Amino acid sequence: METMKSARKNDTEDVGSDLSEQIKAATKDSHVRAENTTLMLDYQKGKITLPQYKLLLCSLYEIYRALEEELDRNASHPAVAPIYFPQELARLQTLERDLEHFFGSEWRQRVIVPAATVRYQERIRRIGEESPDLLVAHAYTRYLGDLSGGQVLGKITQKSLGLSSKDGLSFFSFPGVSSPHRFKQLFRSRMNSIELTEGRREEMLREANTSFLLNIQVFDDLQKMLSVTTTEAEDQSEGDAVKSKNMFPSLPSMQFTVGVCVALTTVGLGFYAL
Repeated sequence: METMKSARKNDTEDVGSDLSEQIKAATKDSHVRAENTTLMLDYQKGKITLPQYKLLLCSLYEIYRALEEELDRNASHPAVAPIYFPQELARLQTLERDLEHFFGSEWRQRVIVPAATVRYQERIRRIGEESPDLLVAHAYTRYLGDLSGGQVLGKITQKSLGLSSKDGLSFFSFPGVSSPHRFKQLFRSRMNSIELTEGRREEMLREANTSFLLNIQVFDDLQKMLSVTTTEAEDQSEGDAVKSKNMFPSLPSMQFTVGVCVALTTVGLGFYAL
């Protein structure tokens, strides 16, 4: 533990006193790990599928619902106020539009998430109650990541899914941000203005890493859900295709939902036990 603390301290000392630069240095390894999860590698290669995207949207919805509700509730907190930009950054409504596009008007009844997503949003809500200043770490890792890759990932998603319009891709659009580069500079400068004791700064760096690790677990959980669903679908098509057709003759989306429910049970039991 002492070795880890020393290494982290050396990393942050090399980049000066700016909180944003210290977080960037402290989370470098976690960032690389997140980018190299199977789900993200598939994304970068343009291999994202509609089932993957729909499940990802469900998890993003629950994560951003927790984050933005806690940011709203703590908007006047001295650490939160400087980086509180609901008009420019809020993702919840965009995710609601995307989910309605793919799942229909009753999409709320069809949102399915793995255990890792539940843990992620529970963590956000807990720090919102107990340590609101640490919400800054989650806002930094989520929003700046969205601004950095949003345009590119939106185009990859549209091409991979063969979508003819921007419907279902609202999450990647930031109409309130005219220049992502300049806005990220503003966000970082606001972060750097937050007054923190040395102890709270260390807590912030640890929380930023926790945010990345929770995100990695979500990606891994989603991939496992999809793997189980694929296996179930293959077994069903070989041994029970006729029965499946009779049960859901005109609802292919229902077949997918049932498969995911089985996957969620299988994966969720293992991950809740951690």
